Amino acid sequence: MVPVEMYVTNYCPYCTSAKALLNKRGIPFKVIDVTTDTAKREWLVETTGRRTVPQIFIDGKSVGGSDDIHELDRKGELMKMVGA
Repeated sequence: MVPVEMYVTNYCPYCTSAKALLNKRGIPFKVIDVTTDTAKREWLVETTGRRTVPQIFIDGKSVGGSDDIHELDRKGELMKMVGA
């Protein structure tokens, strides 16, 4: 499988939902907590154009947040993207 990274904060229910989906699908992922990392949050905004978390990257490409990966899963595209 390709690498999956999820940028989260410790008070985010959408992060919990996205983690649950990835775990349910057996997709390993790295969690990067940006709760107190202002520089990393600014980088996320510059990179993704979004201020919200989670921000999920599959194989280095931003795919959006929780709603986005749930939609990819509904369409059957998530597992293809991770190489499963």
